[in-house]
Amino acid sequence: MSSCAPTVLRRILNRKAEEVAERSRSVSIADLETMAREQSAPRGFHASMQARIAKGDPAVIAEVKKASPSKGLLRADFDPVAIAQSYEKGGAACLSVLTDRDFFQGHEDYLKAARGACSLPVIRKDFLMDPYHITEARAIGADCVLLIVAALEFSLMRDLHDQARDLGMDVLVEVHDEVELEQALQLSTPLLGINNRNLHTFEVSLDNTYRLLAEIPADKLVITESGIHSREDVVAMREHDVHAFLVGEAFMRATEPGEQLRSLFF
Repeated sequence: MSSCAPTVLRRILNRKAEEVAERSRSVSIADLETMAREQSAPRGFHASMQARIAKGDPAVIAEVKKASPSKGLLRADFDPVAIAQSYEKGGAACLSVLTDRDFFQGHEDYLKAARGACSLPVIRKDFLMDPYHITEARAIGADCVLLIVAALEFSLMRDLHDQARDLGMDVLVEVHDEVELEQALQLSTPLLGINNRNLHTFEVSLDNTYRLLAEIPADKLVITESGIHSREDVVAMREHDVHAFLVGEAFMRATEPGEQLRSLFF
């Protein structure tokens, strides 16, 4: 299984390249730029998280996620509007919405619907790897984008970061290990996500976040991703001065996602 994860990532990125070619034939980058300009101003993703932490609360990015390649369908009664409203009521600081169609059963319309149903800032959660994707993110209303170091050459990642910032969006850069962290720290974004899932084995360990903390400057807001399943996990992270979390599957399987969020974090 050690060779499986990189192969899956390559498959996803190859599909993303095809996706850009397909979409650009029907909607040009110029059209997307017009749509992006017509959007309301981005909601402050980083600012929302900082405000929660300043109050002494955890800052939770709650994920709107229908399925995953490894776990399959997570939620049969998938309603982005109801989920977003439940998360807001439950105390989320921000939303994360999966837009990848082929591997996560996501859609851009889910982001539009979720954002329109609440006042929370929303990150487009996808494997973004082309300037087209970044402009498209703003065109559908995203307030923030995800850049995954493992999926991008550094020069491209830097260009996508700068493009997103020029469009007024925040950027969450995601790392898995020390090598990726070194690259991520060269970007100016304050949002640094540490994914606790090993790309090669799929194993999840919160020790991944703990191990990397010593290498991260104080001006970065560390967001721990994957593996938060209990209040003990939350308490342990906060004892390590990690107060920002991205959680999806633990909420998606609950009857009322927002209630599950509140019981886990508040």
